[in-house]
Amino acid sequence: MRSIVSAAACLIAAAVLAAPAAAERSTDADAGVPPSCAERPNALGISRVVEVDTSIPTRFGNMQYKDIDFLNPGEVVLTFDDGPLRKYSLEVLNALEAHCTKATFFMVGRMAVNDPALVQEIDRRGHTVGTHTWSHRNLGSLNAESAEKEVELGVSAVSAALGKPVAPFFRFPYLSAPGSVTDHLHERHVGVFSIDVDSIDYRAKSGDTVVDRILKGLKRQGKGILLFHDIQRSTAGGISELLDRLKAEGYKVVHIVPKAPIKTLPEYDELAAKELARSAKSAAARPLAKRSIVWPISNGQDVPAEPLVIKPLRSHKTSTSETDEVAGATVPKVRPTTAPSSEAAPAAERQTSQNEGAESESDWAERIFAN
Repeated sequence: MRSIVSAAACLIAAAVLAAPAAAERSTDADAGVPPSCAERPNALGISRVVEVDTSIPTRFGNMQYKDIDFLNPGEVVLTFDDGPLRKYSLEVLNALEAHCTKATFFMVGRMAVNDPALVQEIDRRGHTVGTHTWSHRNLGSLNAESAEKEVELGVSAVSAALGKPVAPFFRFPYLSAPGSVTDHLHERHVGVFSIDVDSIDYRAKSGDTVVDRILKGLKRQGKGILLFHDIQRSTAGGISELLDRLKAEGYKVVHIVPKAPIKTLPEYDELAAKELARSAKSAAARPLAKRSIVWPISNGQDVPAEPLVIKPLRSHKTSTSETDEVAGATVPKVRPTTAPSSEAAPAAERQTSQNEGAESESDWAERIFAN
């Protein structure tokens, strides 16, 4: 039996997770890991599986929220945002498989429809698939209706790529969480996931830096939800060593799974199906093209040779400092997500004029669904 965590149980979460039901899933073999993994003494494995009930509003991650803390000392949850991106996501997947462990991937809708086979492979390997909006827009920069559409189209797009509904797990881009969107997610029975330790891999030039940041963060926190991006070369280069170090230093991986999948909305399923078909048509026309696009375009035209970079809008302050104090918790400042290539700059400059100021309903529809 899996452990069940809900917002209603936040005051007794520790007691629930200490119950015999959780102990039943305390070994690799009991957690459903293949026997071959049980024969690998140096594999990190999975210490237990936590089933998350999102039917009641749930928020996780002590960097922003203090609602529920379901981790015991020394436990970590591995999470990856912004993908999938075949070049680096496969390296991450292979490292996880070598260590017989599992993670949660918060996928961007545009990325998912660009490579549905990879989305399905991530699921096939036993990882949890959540969502991270349709196009990685900073939802605090949009009006409530447009922000909700970014959320819902992301859910439908990743579900369409996967071929089935995804987990009702969501992470805000840039950890920017407007109250109206959070309320919408709660109404839709979607759990909101923040973080405890940030790899800051988008600023790292090497895997060693990613490893160092995570281990230092864990030394301070003692446990936590770890944030990586599987579109980053630094994470792909450092993930194997990091898993080795986590094992050597006695950390345990907790795998989170949903009690039930999300229910997608038909109107967004229809739009997502069109985007998926459009992406497949583009791929068929370019059979030798490399899947190295970070933010694929969905305007019916051929994708550009260089990646696009999504930047926060000017309504959000920026600083050279890495953190802000918000509601008593230290959270990262709004930051642009960098592409894993130095070729991103020209495309980013072209995007700037499109990203200035709040977006109207007609602008949003034209940008997302233009034929």
